[in-house]
Amino acid sequence: MASEALARVVAARRANPYTADKTVAQLRAETEAGGASIPLPSGASHRAVDAGGVPAEWITMPGARDDHVFLFMHGGGYYRGSVAATRATAARISAACAARCLSIDYRLAPEHPFPAAVEDALASYGWLLDAGVAPGRIVVGGISAGGGLCLSLLLAARAQGVPLPAGAVPMSAWTDLSQSGETFRTKADVDPSISKPYLDRMAAYYLAGADPRTALASPLFADLDGLPPMLVQVGTAETMLDDSVAFAARAEAAGVTVTLEQWDDMVHGWHGAAHVLPEGQQAIDRIGEFFRARTA
Repeated sequence: MASEALARVVAARRANPYTADKTVAQLRAETEAGGASIPLPSGASHRAVDAGGVPAEWITMPGARDDHVFLFMHGGGYYRGSVAATRATAARISAACAARCLSIDYRLAPEHPFPAAVEDALASYGWLLDAGVAPGRIVVGGISAGGGLCLSLLLAARAQGVPLPAGAVPMSAWTDLSQSGETFRTKADVDPSISKPYLDRMAAYYLAGADPRTALASPLFADLDGLPPMLVQVGTAETMLDDSVAFAARAEAAGVTVTLEQWDDMVHGWHGAAHVLPEGQQAIDRIGEFFRARTA
């Protein structure tokens, strides 16, 4: 049974719904304000860094190992979101993994459409490797668009012959920018924040005319052979549920080791509410278990 806190999280999201008249600037401001209201865990530190030309932060909790890294990509539909807005979530991931978290401010659409975000993710990953961090001690992951982006990073690295990381953790991942999943219909009345019209708009900003089934934009349609083990987490109340379920099935069919976790009643990107939602912290703890197992 879901915690009592979930009802408060859902109510807060329903109180500030997406509407088509909201501008990109307004939506960006909402995200930044929301992120600023979330307290950092005690002991968290953060330091700005240039990660191969990509603005980024080292976000670290006490006990983090310098030579183990979780490369984190924030969500926000490829048009909003930032390191600052997700700093608390990245800090909790650092604590769970006992590793440093490198969180990146990849370029955003519509100013910087596809494939700018993929190029930045690959550049920051390459920067880690050039800095001497072994690929076997790196796990990549992200929430929503960031979850899809971490998968696109794997595809881009594989295509260029770059050594792949030890694993990946797509959370509530946007893997299909054509919004073809059946759960966009069946979960429409349950999901308090994500709808097909919303994602159609944001996909158009990001794609800028590119085919939504392009593999680097929509990893669901990619050849997934040879990718590293993955922990795929998604909530059963998400309209984007099928994005994760279908991706996990295709990855398994390609021979990828996949652990698919469908969290009962959880909403999109519930990890970001871990400061008030027990299931958010529990999901992050599972990420820590996966990280330690993959990088041991």
